[in-house]
Amino acid sequence: MNVAAYDCDVLVVGLGPVGAVLTALLAERGVAVIALDKDVAPYPMPRAVHFDHEIMRIFQQLGVADQVSQHARDLPDYEFRAADGRVLMNLRPPRQTPSGWGGGYMFHQPGVEAVLRERIAALPNADVRLGQRLDSLAQDAHGVTAQVTTQAGAAALRARYLVGCDGAWSPVREAIGGGLFDYQFDEPWLVVDMQVPPGCNVPAVNIQLCDPARPTTCVLSGPGRHRWEFMLLPGETAEAMLDDAVVHDLIRPWDCGPVRIERKAVYRFHGLVANRWRAGRIMIAGDAAHQTPPFAGQGMCAGIRDAANLAWKLDAVLRGMASDALLQTYQAEREPHVRAAIELAIGMGRVVCTLDRDAAAQRDAAMLAAQAGGAPALPPATPSPFASGCVLAGSVGAGELFPQPTAGEASAPLRMDDRLGDEAVLIARAPIVGTAAGLRVLEVDAQDLAPFRPALLAWLDQHGAEAVLVRPDRYVFGSGAPRLLLDAWAASLNPAALAAEAR
Repeated sequence: MNVAAYDCDVLVVGLGPVGAVLTALLAERGVAVIALDKDVAPYPMPRAVHFDHEIMRIFQQLGVADQVSQHARDLPDYEFRAADGRVLMNLRPPRQTPSGWGGGYMFHQPGVEAVLRERIAALPNADVRLGQRLDSLAQDAHGVTAQVTTQAGAAALRARYLVGCDGAWSPVREAIGGGLFDYQFDEPWLVVDMQVPPGCNVPAVNIQLCDPARPTTCVLSGPGRHRWEFMLLPGETAEAMLDDAVVHDLIRPWDCGPVRIERKAVYRFHGLVANRWRAGRIMIAGDAAHQTPPFAGQGMCAGIRDAANLAWKLDAVLRGMASDALLQTYQAEREPHVRAAIELAIGMGRVVCTLDRDAAAQRDAAMLAAQAGGAPALPPATPSPFASGCVLAGSVGAGELFPQPTAGEASAPLRMDDRLGDEAVLIARAPIVGTAAGLRVLEVDAQDLAPFRPALLAWLDQHGAEAVLVRPDRYVFGSGAPRLLLDAWAASLNPAALAAEAR
C-alpha cells in the first residue's frame, strides 16, 4: 500500500501516562504517531501516587527526569500497623537499584502528565488530537482504519498499527476480544486526596492500618499533598461516604491539622488481566490490558513498562529491522511480570482487608512472630527475568533489567544510559568484528563508557561473560560470546528470514 495512504505509523488511543510515554518513546525514534484522547485536557486530579526506579529511568530516557522530579519526592518507609499502632511489617526502600535512581517516588500525577505532554509537543513526529473519540476500528493485512468523532464531525484515520491505552473500560480491548481473567478480588474503597499546608502533622511514612474496624491507607502523594483510603464496610454506600462531613470524620483521628479535600472518589479495587493483548495490528497496554489493587503501587508502573517494551519493538518492525513476529513477544514478556505484581498486591490487600477481629488478631500475632524471627515480610518485589520472548534463553542474566551505573558528583551524576542512545547495544571486553542494524557495538574500553568501566567489568565478571547484549528497553537480551549474541539477536528479530536463508 502507498505510504501516502497512511495518516501515521502508529495510532495511540488514550493519552494518560501510558499513552503519553508510548507516544513520546515512538516519536523520539522517528515513528510518526497520532495520539487521540476523548478529553480536551488531562484529568486534573491525582490518581496514581507512586512510581519506582525503573519508571524514573524511562523518564530519563525521555529527557524529563529533572522536570518530573519537581512533582515527586522520595519513597519513605512503608509500614503495616495493627489497630493499636504496633508495626507488623516495615518495608524500607532499597538503598541501591539497578536503574541508578532512588527506590521509588511519591508524585502528583497531573504535574507529571503536564511534563509528558510538554515533551510530546516538542517532538515533530507526534500529533496530539484532543477531544476526539474512537468509535470503531477495522484492520486488514496492511493496517488499521479507525472511525473517530472529532469536534468537526466524523473522520477516518489510517495507521499501520494501533495501540489502545484507553483505560479500564477500553473500547480497543473490546474490539480485539478475548475477555478478562478475574482474580476475584473486588473491594470498594473511598480514596481521598488532600492538600496539606505547611505545619500540618501528616505522617512521614506510608501506612497500611490493618484495623478490622476500618482498614485504612495513609500515604504521601506529591509535594504538599497526602492521600487516605478507607475501606467501605458492609452496608455503607458510595453516596454516603462521599459526604464531606463523613470524610472529615474519617480524617479527624489522624489529628493532622487543616488539610483541604482536593478529590474524593469511591473505587472498586480489582485484579484483572486481559487474555489477549494483541490481535494482528492492534494492541492494548496499561489499564486496558491489566488492572491491579493499589497496595503494591504498581498500576501505572506496569503500564509504563508495557509502553517501553512495545515502543522499541514497533519501531524495529516499522523500520524493517524485525519481522512482525517480534510483536508476539510483547504479551509473552509482560504478562508474567504483570501477574506477579497483581498477585503481590492482592496478597498485601488480603492482609489489610481483614474485618474479622479474631482473624485479625491471629494475623497480627503471625506477622509479629515472623518479624521477630527475621523472616522476609513479603516475596521480593523484583520481577523474575523474562522466561521467554526476545531473549537468549539459558544465557546468564538474560531477561533481567541491566544495571545503569552512575559516576561523578552525587548532585549531578553521569548516567550510563545517556551515553548509549536509544538502540540496542553490545558491550564486550575485546574488539568485535561484525554488527547488526539498529545495534551499537562498544568495547568496555570505549571512551563513552570510561566512567562506568569498573561497574561493567564487574557485571561481566559476575556473569562469567565475554559480552552482553542489552535491548533498547535496557533488559538483557543475553550474555556470552559476541558472535553468538549477534547471531542470536538477528534470529530473534527475524526468525522467518533466517529460516528461509538456511533453506
